[in-house]
Amino acid sequence: MSQEPGGHVPGTGSAAGPDWPGNLAAACRGEGLSAAYQPITDTARGTVVGYEALARFPGFPEKNPEAWFAAARAHGRSADLEAAALRVALKARPVLPANCFMSLNVSPELLRTEKIREIWRGQGNLGGLVIELTEQTPIDSYLELEPDLNQLRAAGALIAVDDAGAGYAGLRHLLALRPSLIKIDRELIQDVDRDEAKRALISMLGTFASRVDAWILAEGVERVEELDALVDLGVPLVQGYCLARPGPAWEQIDLDVAHRLASKPPVTHRSTVRDIVEPATTATSTAAAAAAFDGARDLLMVVLLGEHRRPVAVLDPTTAALGMMTPGMKVNLDTPLSEALARSMTRTQDTRFSPLLVTDNAGRFAGVARMERMITALAEADPATKDQQQP
Repeated sequence: MSQEPGGHVPGTGSAAGPDWPGNLAAACRGEGLSAAYQPITDTARGTVVGYEALARFPGFPEKNPEAWFAAARAHGRSADLEAAALRVALKARPVLPANCFMSLNVSPELLRTEKIREIWRGQGNLGGLVIELTEQTPIDSYLELEPDLNQLRAAGALIAVDDAGAGYAGLRHLLALRPSLIKIDRELIQDVDRDEAKRALISMLGTFASRVDAWILAEGVERVEELDALVDLGVPLVQGYCLARPGPAWEQIDLDVAHRLASKPPVTHRSTVRDIVEPATTATSTAAAAAAFDGARDLLMVVLLGEHRRPVAVLDPTTAALGMMTPGMKVNLDTPLSEALARSMTRTQDTRFSPLLVTDNAGRFAGVARMERMITALAEADPATKDQQQP
């Protein structure tokens, strides 16, 4: 699954090296293979909102995951090994903590293989899973992957891109994929507190992410100074040794670091959706929404929720009665108001002024943002508007 530095590209094995054919055969059967889980933390609250599953090989002399996946590619066993790693990681899914997601690493070129497809079919509903496309081999075009990616999304999974800012995970691929989660390459995170250029690039990625309804996640955070810089930049999700190393399911982050995050004042250098979000009536089916409208004639909207309290659509009395829904546009609590308003204007004319669905950093429903409130808040924050309003 996840790659870690320091491995070698193995050959066919020798008297001095691993018996790769035999070792791979055993690991692909799940023997000597296990999973570790690294917490993913919400910087605004200092709480764990997800875990990345990482392959481990405790039953063999060779422990380095990178060496194992390189050997699998060299011996034509990539799909077998990744499928085995996914099966082991997913065994813990039934006891995944409430309101947490699990991130799973998959090589893009293997998504279309039956061995990987069988994994998803065996899981049924994929809500709460994040499928992270990792950089194993360059992918020139994602067009051939679209059917599989669309099926994963339809089953409830979110798509993530690993190592944004490095390798093939450039802006062109981000535009083609429209992922829900963008993981920033750890080379950009290293010494971010000392490098203005890195901070500028991360800020740019954050702006891009907010425009395409995605979150950014900074991985490889190893120093508290890096963590502080990321918090100041408004990065919503972080992971790394500074917070917690990969370990058994489901460990929490370092208590001192959690307190450090929770005690930090919120970033106030720009107005965000958080400032104007408001509650709304919710339902878990269109029938329940229709019943809510019947019971309250002055009710104007009901938000339809999916698994793990993830918002799906805004319903009015007519759409609820007919059982119809159009997926609503979602924004994060920390999305700047100006960006949320600009994005809302890209919708079709009949939905352009519908309320936006607001989520927290774990994708849970946090409320709605009405267009009139966003416009009013931006007008009130504009110094020129304030000057005009003064007598």
